[in-house]
Amino acid sequence: MKKALAIVETEHAAKYLTQLCKHFAHKVDVSVDGNHGECRFICGTAILDADDRELRISVMSPDEAQLRETKSVVERHLIQFAFREAIDALRWQSLTEASAQS
Repeated sequence: MKKALAIVETEHAAKYLTQLCKHFAHKVDVSVDGNHGECRFICGTAILDADDRELRISVMSPDEAQLRETKSVVERHLIQFAFREAIDALRWQSLTEASAQS
């Protein structure tokens, strides 16, 4: 399983989590519980966690190609929803199995 993480510093993290999950729920399986959301795409899964200062986006997919697609889908939509903040491309970090479980 390939994994990556992006952290977006914003005081609107909970708002973006809600927007992303509501938007994706029209086409894929989504679950939301407070400031935690999971979006299960065909290409992979995105896990979103928000607090008062950041949005953490973890993505996982079976291979690199699907991981790129999952990251791209989430990133494009976040940038679209956060247009007032002019969020640029996200800085994704690759995660190994061990560090992702810590």
